[in-house]
Amino acid sequence: MTSIDLNADLGEGMGTDDDLLRIVSSASIACGGHAGDAATIRHVLKVCKARGVRAGAHPGYADRQRFGRFRLNLPQDQLLGQIQEQLFLVRFIADEVGVPLTYVKLHGALANQAAETLDFAVSIFAGIQAIDPKLAVLALDNSEQVRGAKALGLPLIREAYADRAYTAAGLLVSRSEPGGVIHDVDAVVERCVRLAKTGEIVAIDGTVIRSAARSICLHGDTPGAVDMAREVRDALEGEGITIAPAALEMNIP
Repeated sequence: MTSIDLNADLGEGMGTDDDLLRIVSSASIACGGHAGDAATIRHVLKVCKARGVRAGAHPGYADRQRFGRFRLNLPQDQLLGQIQEQLFLVRFIADEVGVPLTYVKLHGALANQAAETLDFAVSIFAGIQAIDPKLAVLALDNSEQVRGAKALGLPLIREAYADRAYTAAGLLVSRSEPGGVIHDVDAVVERCVRLAKTGEIVAIDGTVIRSAARSICLHGDTPGAVDMAREVRDALEGEGITIAPAALEMNIP
């Protein structure tokens, strides 16, 4: 039977966490960089534990004013320090709550840079590996994030986005570009079902991209996020597709 993972970025102060945690199978938890604090992390982890949702860390640039969506020109040591500080916080609370932390998913501008530049991805993931080599990377499929994780031998989960437009190269269209964020529920549902069944995504220019992603991101910070997520899950299950955490792809460098 075909299965797909639904993940959402949570703990970002959108007020949708509890509702989304009834729908998704994985939760990427903001850990104090672009959003979130000890209280929000603890709350999301407790709900994950109660509902059997897989938990992951969602670190980003420590830039709350711009929600981590602006690229900062930081020395590598300073950037790695920011990421490691966020991971230490979420790992400490996860241990306290008794929830295993399975993966790391980069947020916003940090994720886009790692998707575009292999050296950057390798440096970020090496810093994560130094903290816990067993943490998987939830990475945009067909991007340099995937190649960076594989180069280091990190476990991998390949991801696609439900509501973001793609370039023909398989990267995300900027949110600032027209059509960069997809708000049409029917279009989002159709994309998710097609990906789950055929491994295809249609780019903004009509190019059909092959994708091995088995986790779909449903953003929690867009208008109508909960209703859209529910529509996606209902449509997938209606096609006989099981919603469950994706298996980790193990890599040997």
